[in-house]
Amino acid sequence: MRIVLLAVLMCLAGVIEAAQMPIAAMPGGSLVYKPVQSVRERRFADLVQQKTDFSCGAAALATILKQAYWLDVDEHQIIEGMLAHSDQDTVKVQGFSMLDMKRYVESIGMRARGYRVEPDTLEKVSIPVVVLMDIRGYKHFVVLQRVHRGYVYIGDPVLGHKRYTFDDFVKGWNGIIFAVIGPGYDKANALLDPPAPITAKNRVNGFYPVEDAQLMEFGFIQSDFF
Repeated sequence: MRIVLLAVLMCLAGVIEAAQMPIAAMPGGSLVYKPVQSVRERRFADLVQQKTDFSCGAAALATILKQAYWLDVDEHQIIEGMLAHSDQDTVKVQGFSMLDMKRYVESIGMRARGYRVEPDTLEKVSIPVVVLMDIRGYKHFVVLQRVHRGYVYIGDPVLGHKRYTFDDFVKGWNGIIFAVIGPGYDKANALLDPPAPITAKNRVNGFYPVEDAQLMEFGFIQSDFF
């Protein structure tokens, strides 16, 4: 009976939000409560989910500002902020651009840098950055979290955490990374250690703290670390 009950609870966990699962694991049938996470929650853990057709850039930017800088922002706030510095008619047709994101970032007192980088140097990118991908003819902003052992880990505002082979990523990427720079950067932010694919086995976590010197290569200055 306990096995049947546990199976039912596990099924429910896949479709409801995070909860405490009761498990009869103590002598006498006493229950212990273990936190569980639905598949959907795991897919979007630490990511801002895109809510509108043209807001992938806003959601990607919100993800970095929330996770790497602990700023209390959401997608809607960033959309409003970017619209204030952009051509609204163009946005309705083409969506937001990296220039719109740059103007917004600078409007809140931070800095933004766009870098054209060679594919073979992507593994050296040690901060989460926004990148533009062409996915089946659709231009889409996502967060590049890290490159590790031949895979590129992406935070996608629509699909959640994704992992591409290096070659597949390069085929759809435009060669530019967009970095947000400023004080308060969390060098151990969650985006640098994305969750493994749900089906992954025996994944070795190669995460290591980022040194100040590495961050300064992307435009950080010493005063940003205090």
